[in-house]
Amino acid sequence: MSVKPSNFSGAKLDAPASLLGEGPSYDPHTGTAWWFDIIGCRLFEYALATNSVKIHVLPVMGSVLARIDDTRQMIATETGLHLRHVATGELELITPIEADNAVTRSNDGRVHQSGALWLGTMGKQAENNAGAIYHVARGKVTKLYPDMSIPNAICFSPDGTIAYFTDTVTAQLMRVTIDPATALPTGTPEVLYDHRGGEGGLDGAVCDQAGTIWNARWGAGCVDAYSPDGKRFASFKVPAKQTTCPAFVGEAADQLLVTSAREGLSADKLGADPGAGSTFLLDHPVKGRFEPDYSL
Repeated sequence: MSVKPSNFSGAKLDAPASLLGEGPSYDPHTGTAWWFDIIGCRLFEYALATNSVKIHVLPVMGSVLARIDDTRQMIATETGLHLRHVATGELELITPIEADNAVTRSNDGRVHQSGALWLGTMGKQAENNAGAIYHVARGKVTKLYPDMSIPNAICFSPDGTIAYFTDTVTAQLMRVTIDPATALPTGTPEVLYDHRGGEGGLDGAVCDQAGTIWNARWGAGCVDAYSPDGKRFASFKVPAKQTTCPAFVGEAADQLLVTSAREGLSADKLGADPGAGSTFLLDHPVKGRFEPDYSL
């Protein structure tokens, strides 16, 4: 379905641009948005109330963050899951995932209502079929889907019975039934939306209270809305062509924050895309959901 994107309405956050901004999340306990510059090995901590940012330098590439409790976070990295102590930033590897594979790194991921994590890995140079999607529950790692090139769009329906994901190179948004108690698949993935031949590529996604899937479209500079039955029914422009992932933020989870990237852009292309790598807050209201905590 062809939907014309609405003009951008929103603001650019007062934070440095990222080479590859990704993995945004929001902690409602502190009113803080978090996101990564994967290639730059940086973690951004942004207080929305004061529009102030802290930047934490990481020793590894990171891409996913989830709250564990008031003092600890889980971050997914190129070597696996690390425990991060909020007060000090100290990292402790707790669940190795492809730690002995120098070719790959973590990419998209999201915590399910059960406290389990779905995590995608990919080649650092986007090598074909180098990655996979994993299920991680209390330290147990299960490979769900091997031979993935660029796993993205991992998110879950409000009732926890459906998982969505894509391999960006296939241009198909997939849907699979899962056990709401464990987040393990109970069915075979099926195509929900076929984007082959469309502009840009399907990237990161979140799913709101009504089951609408909000997906960032890399290369098209927009965030698209899909119904649970696979209809693209709305699209919102973002002033950065390489949009990467949205997140629900704000006291009521009623705003969309969107990350972007400047990776691979020439000087001429950066001149034509000055917002590349910035992080944005859209004015369009949404009925989002706060992310569950990760269960150790």
